[in-house]
Amino acid sequence: MSSEMPRQHLSFPPNPLILLTQVRQRMTQRELAVRLKKSPRTIARWERREVDCPALLEPALREILQEGRRQDAGPSRFSFIDLFAGIGGMRAGFESAGGKCVFTSEWNPYAQKTYVANYGEDHPLIGDIVPYDESKIPDHDVLLAGFPCQPFSIAGVSKKNALGRPHGFECATQGTLFFDVERIIAAKRPKAFLLENVKNLLSHDGGNTFKVIRYTLEKKLGYFIQAKVIDGQAFVPQHRERILIVGFREQTGFSFDDFRKPESGPVLGSILHPEDGTEEPEPDYTLGKKAKVNPKYILTDKLWAYLEGYAAKHKAAGNGFGFGLVTRNKVTRTLSARYYKDGSEILIDRGKNKNPRRLTPRECARLMGYPPDFKIPVSDTQAYKQFGNSVVVPVIAEVARIMVPHIRALQDYEEFGTLQTSLLAMAGA
Repeated sequence: MSSEMPRQHLSFPPNPLILLTQVRQRMTQRELAVRLKKSPRTIARWERREVDCPALLEPALREILQEGRRQDAGPSRFSFIDLFAGIGGMRAGFESAGGKCVFTSEWNPYAQKTYVANYGEDHPLIGDIVPYDESKIPDHDVLLAGFPCQPFSIAGVSKKNALGRPHGFECATQGTLFFDVERIIAAKRPKAFLLENVKNLLSHDGGNTFKVIRYTLEKKLGYFIQAKVIDGQAFVPQHRERILIVGFREQTGFSFDDFRKPESGPVLGSILHPEDGTEEPEPDYTLGKKAKVNPKYILTDKLWAYLEGYAAKHKAAGNGFGFGLVTRNKVTRTLSARYYKDGSEILIDRGKNKNPRRLTPRECARLMGYPPDFKIPVSDTQAYKQFGNSVVVPVIAEVARIMVPHIRALQDYEEFGTLQTSLLAMAGA
């Protein structure tokens, strides 16, 4: 017997006209025509049923409705679970799109502390997902998982190779956690999922690792998937490429072509402490009447001399190892979980004859797109690790936005099927 799941192309109930009617309660024919790039006459013909409203317009119509609902801050429209949750960056993105988190898994106690401080304890938060019985996980519409990236990252692979240790799926402690995602998807069959990892996942082991992932998701589990590498630089002043894998249980027409990003991204100065008195100082982070950055974030002469010497040595050897000195009008390198060690990948230029400084934890939060009121209840070391391992929140929010119309379509189809079954049962009674 084959272990592969059957893949289905479903025929959704004919409801574009219903959606059109709902949208027209919010917009004039002309406004809608501009939005859909159609003529007002075409909109009128759909409404008079002279011609059918195209089913392909459903996602666009649902998106318009979604925008209004988001402003209404009404009840949640779909449920999700948050696996390998870290400090909740993926959760923040999907809550912004109207989702409700019903289950969380994160093994690190310090990350748990930050997560609970910001999201509370309104549902189960368990530690290690590996021994957890998948049947106990609540039913949900969407599964989110930023499964550990160290076994696949360029830095992680290089380090493990140097130490003679296995990496990728052969890394017993972290590399096989993808298969825990597999068993949960197989057991709970969510309508959709979003998986996140480092860009190097595509090329790891000559591309074989990603082939296994794709085969597992498409052939074994029967989902329709799309994957895209997205750089967070359009949303935050940081070059940060990550692969995002979206899967739907049925073919809905989802496409990353709908992903929208700002025409120009912000620069570093937009997330730095202004140090002019306009920002309230935070304990341990900033200091003084004008909220000057605490001197502890400025590199010592000894550390700065070491980093300059290290960079010069590698430059002479013909490679690019070294620190990343950046000015206020530029974009940073990728923030990593090792930032707490010396901050070398992102050093803030303080001007001539002045040692550079590290980012403060609050600046790291902003660099990852977290809101101003995001709580940081842990030490600097733990905060640097947490933000270095995080997703870029506005990137996830945008992916959630373009997924929601398709999630809703599957919800409608499910409700339609349940109603149809009930009607048939009543007719036969």
